[in-house]
Amino acid sequence: MSRLDGKTALITGAANGIGYAVAARFAAEGARVVIADRDAEAAEKAATRIGDRARAVTVDIADEAAVSAAFADLAASGWAPDTVVANAAVQLFGQDAQVAELDVAVWRRTIDVNLTGTFLTVKHAVRSMLKYGGGSIILTGSPTGLSGEGNEFAAYSTSKAGIHGLTRTTAAAYAANGIRVNTVVPAYTETGLTATIADDPESRAAIVGRIPLGRPGTPADVEGIMVFLASDEGAFATGSLFAVDGGMTGI
Repeated sequence: MSRLDGKTALITGAANGIGYAVAARFAAEGARVVIADRDAEAAEKAATRIGDRARAVTVDIADEAAVSAAFADLAASGWAPDTVVANAAVQLFGQDAQVAELDVAVWRRTIDVNLTGTFLTVKHAVRSMLKYGGGSIILTGSPTGLSGEGNEFAAYSTSKAGIHGLTRTTAAAYAANGIRVNTVVPAYTETGLTATIADDPESRAAIVGRIPLGRPGTPADVEGIMVFLASDEGAFATGSLFAVDGGMTGI
């Protein structure tokens, strides 16, 4: 028996990167998976690669009407998720900056997607789970929200710190309803989101040099902890941050 047999998971930002890796692993562990992404074509391609246990949903997480409609459509078709991974985010390289240099439009765009979009995902996940008997919500955090690691990215770092707070308050509010909420905190992970750093040898070496295990993270590095949190094995885990960061924030 696979660890996620009988479960249905919605993963935002799942057309590529960490979101796609988690969706593919969840499907391999027996779950049905919903690839939620604002890029409809990429979401469909991702669902096709995973196979008949996957379906694609086009949604802009910063638009509450779109998020609400996505959950309603899934419930109506028998795909109401008992696991939701709020993973979608933006990092505006070349625009995000230290606070004194940060343009308010960049701040608003980052907060709208990363923090408000995550809030809306969590809000409607909770509403759905209250109807269907609880579930597990997993948020993707960042070391930048825990330390001064993201000092050049004031908007991104603040958005991730807010996500960590959202985890704890939501977990406390809905524990009695059988809803668990946790955050996974990866280190610098090489995906399309971080191509600006990966393509700059000096920047890459500087950030990898701050990871005690001596390498960047990969999407595969966070799959296992997310499977644990989605599964019944994680039944006593809620309101916590799980760092999978090569020792970046723990040493």
